[in-house]
Amino acid sequence: MTKLAVGDVAPAFTLPDPDGRPVSLADYAGHRVIVYFFPAAMTPGCTIQAVDFSAALTQIAAAGFDVIGISPDTVEKLARFRSQEELGFPLLADPDKTVLGAYGAFGRKVLYGKEIEGVIRSTFVVSVDESGVGRIDVAQYNVKATGHVAKLRRELKIAALDD
Repeated sequence: MTKLAVGDVAPAFTLPDPDGRPVSLADYAGHRVIVYFFPAAMTPGCTIQAVDFSAALTQIAAAGFDVIGISPDTVEKLARFRSQEELGFPLLADPDKTVLGAYGAFGRKVLYGKEIEGVIRSTFVVSVDESGVGRIDVAQYNVKATGHVAKLRRELKIAALDD
């Protein structure tokens, strides 16, 4: 299984958003992007994580980061999820798991004591240069949904509104 590390070239991607529009990593040229992979929209852990990212979006953007969430869900399910939770960042559909695999976010994992194949909840911070090529600044695998955004904000020194 692929495992990306700091300094690696970030795999390029183009995936559809909930409206069917293609979104590419190269679209974020000159930006730093938090790309996170989650197992399934509208499940408890994934909802917590997405809502936490959405709630912190103002501070994340003020610190110079964009956020993209990627899952193997269909665009239709992601559209319902975005609407239901009022999420303010792009969600991208990767139903064939190509991008998940390229980032090492799909593979063998242990769930409730059993080894299964599935989405490995992962987060990457990618610096995208002016030509659209990304480099991995942060690579985190097997992150916990609850508290992850707060932990990431501390690590990236992204202040809360009341700081």
